[in-house]
Amino acid sequence: MTLAHAALPAPASAPVTPARWGYIRPMALLLFLGVLVLLAFRLSDLLLMLFGAVIVAVALRALAQPLERYLRLSPRLAVGAAIALAVVVITLVSWLVGDRLLAQVDDLSRKLPAALSVITNWARERAIGAALWKVWRGTNADDVPWSSLAIAATQTLSAVGGVGLVLVVGAYLAGDPVLYREGLVRLVPRLYRGRVDDAMLASGHALSRWLLGQGISMLFVGTSTAIGLALLGLPLALTLGLLAGALAFIPFFGPIASGVLAVLLAFMQGPEKALYVAGLCVLIQQIEGNLLMPLVQRWAVELPPVLGITAAVIFGLLFGLPGVILASPLMVVAMVLVRKLYIEGVLEA
Repeated sequence: MTLAHAALPAPASAPVTPARWGYIRPMALLLFLGVLVLLAFRLSDLLLMLFGAVIVAVALRALAQPLERYLRLSPRLAVGAAIALAVVVITLVSWLVGDRLLAQVDDLSRKLPAALSVITNWARERAIGAALWKVWRGTNADDVPWSSLAIAATQTLSAVGGVGLVLVVGAYLAGDPVLYREGLVRLVPRLYRGRVDDAMLASGHALSRWLLGQGISMLFVGTSTAIGLALLGLPLALTLGLLAGALAFIPFFGPIASGVLAVLLAFMQGPEKALYVAGLCVLIQQIEGNLLMPLVQRWAVELPPVLGITAAVIFGLLFGLPGVILASPLMVVAMVLVRKLYIEGVLEA
């Protein structure tokens, strides 16, 4: 090597040209989104609790807005009044029917094993039932699974604590929603803040309208189930109606679970009574799906049945039972975000 060659400076690194930045930027964005999705999946329990708190906040704001408008209250005072009103209503209902409801729940816990025994004996007398019983016979019902009971008790206590936390956080969110929404928007680059803020407002409005429609549906299903079962002479009609109304929050699977429970208890009075109860459950679901909901969806958000069932399956596989319970509101928010941020913000921009 000559002296001239040795004196040559080392070649400088190639500058980042606009063309190269055009390749690097999408890759960096994809990497960031991948890390964000992985982090969200790892924190799925916390995120679901926060989403549950958002649902509580939206419901409280819906109750507080009339008080804020007509009584000229501040947002925080209106939310406090809405919480107090809800507590008064719950206390009044508990005072009127609480003892009867607790007695029926206790009766239900004692009658359910007997109902299972009745339907098992009835099924074993049929050929198909006998074949299924041979498959199921490997389980010994006399052994008490103490470890499973301990796990169930721990999960129950954890769920109760989680529900309490969701209610508290939801109350704080409802008291000052603008503060928290603006805080999230400020995490987004300035160029997209207006679009993200508009999408969040639209999501909250859609969620509020969906909760209104869902509340009407749950009230109808619970009331009509309790009245129908009482007219059929089935005991525990109040408890079964309350369960049917609560499970109506879960699309597709909730009504099936409440209907199966009612039919199971009706088997204690004979297969004919069980057939009548099954017909009642189907009739209520047909009226709710084909007559009531089309009227409600004129001002509420419409969630297509296929999307509701698909959401329950997908979120159930990802997040378990909490994902199934929150599947419908999650899908409502996802539909609004896709429409606002992708369809209107990218495809139609």
